[in-house]
Amino acid sequence: MKVTHHSEYMKLDSVLIKEATDAFRSQTLVDEQWKNLNYLNPPSFEASKEEFQRFQSWLKSRVPEVLAFPAAEEVTMDSIYCRDASIATDFGMIICRMGKEGRMHEPKAQADYYEELGIPILGRIESPGTLEGGDVAWLDESTLAVGRTYRTNTEGIEQLKAMLEERGIEVVVADLPHYRGKGDVFHLMSILSPVDKDLAVVYSPLMPIAFREDLISRGYELVEVPEQEFDSMGCNVLAVAPRVCLMVSGNPITQQRMIDAGCEVHVYTGENISIPGGGGPTCLTRPLKRRC
Repeated sequence: MKVTHHSEYMKLDSVLIKEATDAFRSQTLVDEQWKNLNYLNPPSFEASKEEFQRFQSWLKSRVPEVLAFPAAEEVTMDSIYCRDASIATDFGMIICRMGKEGRMHEPKAQADYYEELGIPILGRIESPGTLEGGDVAWLDESTLAVGRTYRTNTEGIEQLKAMLEERGIEVVVADLPHYRGKGDVFHLMSILSPVDKDLAVVYSPLMPIAFREDLISRGYELVEVPEQEFDSMGCNVLAVAPRVCLMVSGNPITQQRMIDAGCEVHVYTGENISIPGGGGPTCLTRPLKRRC
């Protein structure tokens, strides 16, 4: 069986998380940080621990290896959204440079843990470049999509291309709109979640036309998220195997459309770990190895 890091939908063998206990740390810390980090409301620390424990238990029932980033005093509660600080490739990890100022210490904290685990590092995004993992998604094993957003700038994308294109990876750029501005969390994966080699969950109203047409030309069928389920993260879907998916509860239309497309759909409660910070299951995980 083939093992790769270059997939969003093959069977997930190894994944990293950041436990709510280690990210939020205390109610006092949550109360100090949530406004500056642009959360909708302050999560409950105790409820967050319970929600995350159920989320983690579900992952462990499906994924052979679930690892956890350790607590680190220099990072904020946003570190629970651990996808954003690094990108997994078959050539090693790419350490990001965050576009959100409050998250600038997360990449180094993750890099230190990768070195501890013996996971190789391919490279690092350097100033003035910015790049966040939520803006990056594998379309297939040789094609990586990246969103040009307020969190990921042109210089960061050029550095990413320099690392990958010489290794045979096509980097497809999607220029995303202003939408709600710099303060909002709006990544490529806010509007795109590949869940199989030919199926993706999308929010088309905010998707660049050329990028959407490219997905279709690559053979993707699109499951459309309705407007009323965009803010509740109906488009943020984690595949642990082809068409075996986890999403935030409260998106019944999208859920049924996915089922109609042949998906097995599971849901979790994210009232504290997802909704306030705008981070669904793809944000809460840093997938490593997948196999087909």
